[in-house]
Order: sequence, then structure tokens, then C-alpha cells
Amino acid sequence: MPVNAPLVGLPDVTLPLGELVPRFQRHYFTGSADIRFFKSRCYTFGRSVQYMPLVRAFLDTCAAERGTDYRYLFTLLGSELANNALTHTRSGQPYGHYTLKCERRDNGLRLTCRDQGSKHTNQDQPNRFEHLTTHASRLTGDAESGRGLAMIDSLATTWGDNGFTGTRQVWFFLAYDLSGSSWNSLL
Repeated sequence: MPVNAPLVGLPDVTLPLGELVPRFQRHYFTGSADIRFFKSRCYTFGRSVQYMPLVRAFLDTCAAERGTDYRYLFTLLGSELANNALTHTRSGQPYGHYTLKCERRDNGLRLTCRDQGSKHTNQDQPNRFEHLTTHASRLTGDAESGRGLAMIDSLATTWGDNGFTGTRQVWFFLAYDLSGSSWNSLL
């Protein structure tokens, strides 16, 4: 039997998400504000949307030392990056995964989502160079797609991507004082 053969006939079971986290990384998900020595934190998530509560716990813990608005916004934008990886890339397909890396800077947090590349990557050009683009007009309620990146563009201090369709890395930076974000104008 091939290594990647599906395991047909196995029952679905309910397992607490915390059981999937290695013991030495459990503090990544506790929500504890005692993160004095944290400069960079990285975790790889599986392809299922059922991991999203774990993703949100990871993001909330990364921003634990900040106020409620900052934590909410950082978790919202990070969840959007994770959702985009699942929806638009090979990370959401069987055996897929994506990695979130949070870096603590003096003036804010930078989150990078590294996925497994576009579902539509041409085999002849696996690492085509093409940056993501967005338009504020996609933030309307009747837009069918593209709202996530438009939201990141509007609410993050800065954002961007590496431009490679084969293994894309999309990142955003959110300043602690929320400067450069339209969040304060929404309140």
C-alpha cells in the first residue's frame, strides 16, 4: 500500500485539540501573558478547518500581553491568513499543512503564514512570481471573494507576500498602537 493511501474505513473520533499539541509547545496555546522571552513562535497546522480554534488560541496567546482590541484584531487577521491558506492553496488539500510564525518586534507583531502554494500552480513553472493584490472595493457585503485580503489591507499596519506561487508566504505587521490601521476609525 502506498504511503499516501487514504485510511478508508476508520471511524471518526472526537479528540480534544490540546491532545494534538506536543507537551513542549503547549504554552503556545494557553493565553498566558507571561511571554517575556518570546521573540519568535512558530507552529504548523493541519489542513482541517477543525483546527481553527487551535489557530485562534495560538494567535491570542501571541498577543496576550496586549489590550482587548489589539488581541481581537491580531487574532482576526491571523485567522484570515490561515483560512486563506486552507481555501486557496494546496494546504487545504489532503495531507496539506501551513505554518504560522509570529515575530515580536519592539513596536508590534509580525505574523507570517507559509502555505504549500497555489492549487493552480503550473508544473512547468512551479514558482511563478506573482504578488497578491487587493482592492478596498471588495469590502462590500455583496462581494463573493477577496474580502479577507482587503480586510488585512485595511486593518493591518502593513502587509505583503513573497510573490512565489509555489510556496507562498503572506505576512502582516500590526503596530502595538494600531497606527496605520483603520481600526481606530471604526470605533
